[in-house]
Amino acid sequence: MPPVKKGIIERLNAGEVVIGDGGFVFALEKRGYVKAGPWTPEATVTHPEAVRQLHREFLRAGSNVMQAFTFYASDDKLENRGQTLKITGAQINEAACDLAREVASEGDALVAGGVSQTPSYLSCKSETDVKAIFKKQLDVFMKKNVDFLIAEYFEHVEEAEWAVQVLKTSGKPVAASLAIGPEGDMHGVSPGECAVRLVKAGAQVVGVNCHFDPMTCVEAVKMMKAGVEKAGLKAHYMVQPLAFHTPDCNCQGFIDLPEFPFALEPRILTRWDMHKYAREAYKVGIRFIGGCCGFEPYHIRAVAEELATEKGKMPPGSDKHGMWGTALEMHTKPWVRARSRREYWEHLKPASGRPHCASLSTPEGWGVTKGHTDLLQHKEATTTQEMQHVLQMQKKGKSTA
Repeated sequence: MPPVKKGIIERLNAGEVVIGDGGFVFALEKRGYVKAGPWTPEATVTHPEAVRQLHREFLRAGSNVMQAFTFYASDDKLENRGQTLKITGAQINEAACDLAREVASEGDALVAGGVSQTPSYLSCKSETDVKAIFKKQLDVFMKKNVDFLIAEYFEHVEEAEWAVQVLKTSGKPVAASLAIGPEGDMHGVSPGECAVRLVKAGAQVVGVNCHFDPMTCVEAVKMMKAGVEKAGLKAHYMVQPLAFHTPDCNCQGFIDLPEFPFALEPRILTRWDMHKYAREAYKVGIRFIGGCCGFEPYHIRAVAEELATEKGKMPPGSDKHGMWGTALEMHTKPWVRARSRREYWEHLKPASGRPHCASLSTPEGWGVTKGHTDLLQHKEATTTQEMQHVLQMQKKGKSTA
């Protein structure tokens, strides 16, 4: 029998660095397996080979967590706004767990089952209704015996609390990750207070994911850590940010940027930016370090390379290219061979190649969140009248920017 792997809390209690994986919905949308808009993970059933391969690439890059591709895999999301899927949330979640377990068994990785924010919460459904959605997903995770659970991508700490309360009934370790920045959640709850509430709800690991760039997310987790410590509580900390620069974002993050989601490539972080991110996250006491939307395996590899000394090993994926570009010593052109050193890449300021583009954008901040009529979700497809309304809102937003 293979040796029993140490659990997530056991690893964090020992001070070990746990490397997360990257963003699945963005990566698989670019590869042609996920539909932008719904961002739902039915590819676990329709194209399991694509999901499996991405898991495998993250494992090779150094990931210690295979997070099952269960983002937005709740039935209310799968039926939202004209979706006609014949695949249930249970089918997607079961397939996702099986794929994650298959690949995790190929290395020293744990399997995490995750739940995320729901259309039902945004539509002001009751706590009972929303918790029932999480419970349905949890039943699958228990059936598949995942190693731990993650409540991630929550814009409102209240809904995240409800998720944690449901997940804690499993007896398995629970991590909670909000899609917030230093300004706090969408109702203005500060990062520190959010973290305290999540710990009191039962989360053993707290942090942020998505919506903002790495350094912004690290800053938000620092504020969480300060809040937890001030309250006399204990927790471990995690961060899984975007791989996009977001200095011009407001409270809601990158989804307000006009480039979202199809023109974000000029904002992508380099692997050298990821080295800096990994070191900064480690310095402030974060030990679960990964990525979300935009994070490709090479980004995670850079994180694992930066923390190789702390982890005691390099990721397998480093064999082919050499850390800091040392493999460039073999290039035929001498000026490229001269770039095979850390000093060159660490201090490079990459050009965009876009001479007529602004360096920053104006986010489309409509001020819409839970409780607003525009966020009431439904099963029917978006109507022409609804589309005219949002186009008018967009025009109004641009005129006042």
